[in-house]
Amino acid sequence: MITPNRTSWQPDTWQKLLQNAFRQPQALLDYLGLENNDHVIDQHPDFKMLVPEPFARRMQPGNPNDPLLLQVLPSNEENQQSDGFTLDPLMETDPTLSFQRAPTLIQKYQGRVLMITTPGCAVNCRYCFRRHFPYQDHRPTAHGEALAVIRTDSSVEEVILSGGDPLLLSDRAMNELFDEINAIDHIKRIRLHSRLPIVLPQRVTEDLLKVFTQSRCPVTLVVHCNHAQELSADTADAFAQLRQAGVHLLNQSVLLRQINDQTTTLCQLSAALFDQGVLPYYLHMPDPVAGTAHFYVTDQEALRLHDEMRATLPGYLLPRLVREVAGKASKSELNAETITALNPA
Repeated sequence: MITPNRTSWQPDTWQKLLQNAFRQPQALLDYLGLENNDHVIDQHPDFKMLVPEPFARRMQPGNPNDPLLLQVLPSNEENQQSDGFTLDPLMETDPTLSFQRAPTLIQKYQGRVLMITTPGCAVNCRYCFRRHFPYQDHRPTAHGEALAVIRTDSSVEEVILSGGDPLLLSDRAMNELFDEINAIDHIKRIRLHSRLPIVLPQRVTEDLLKVFTQSRCPVTLVVHCNHAQELSADTADAFAQLRQAGVHLLNQSVLLRQINDQTTTLCQLSAALFDQGVLPYYLHMPDPVAGTAHFYVTDQEALRLHDEMRATLPGYLLPRLVREVAGKASKSELNAETITALNPA
């Protein structure tokens, strides 16, 4: 059993760490003892680098192919045009699909809605499926309209807090939002999707834990970890605190070329997550987002990897291999029968 040791974490530690995050590629390269090269770009004008130091601390100094570094370092490959890779492959902003029910409320699936709580994250992953999302048109400065829609629709049983990253909300703002949601009788579950417990585990403060502990609705936190190297003593500590607060912990990963597209790497990730009390949930095919083609793994390769994982892991450690298809009523599991011409590679 993990014994939490949080004495050094002050309530504003995570905010100070975020303020001092790496925002220039050269500064991160210097920190890791690496030289710049022709593949690194100083800044991407529409999607700037952002890497908190606790995450950078888990990178391997002197290794230009470090799997954590490759996820966050801007690359010239992002400027390459690739057929089938678009700004909005999931069509979240397409009015013909009518996903948007309010400026900050999206509904793709029956019985659950997604609330855009913040326009930013604590780390800018270069493969992000919302890297081109028009947050200026979905400013989450107030959630009144979204909450009003939820109150009047008794078919909605689950509210999913997303973004950006919902854990960028302050503890006070999170508490207020939870109070509003918990006051809606027909809401049975609250779910959050967040990368912060991985890249900035200091975000798990006492006040945040109180919000979860006092919630009428059961709370599920889906974290996002792609490689076992992302886990540390601090993430284990944060997860232990969250479990003690009654939070259900799941993980979703993205299958990424040259980062985790090896059977051994994926099996190690599942085992390491479970060791820290997190259950592997989804292994996502990367979305075909403009600027991310260099991360893409083909369907056939993904199936091979997943089959090898199935032959190695116990069933409860095998994440579901899925992709999201715009307009579908649920995630689509990838298997030999469901491979389609949707693969843009």
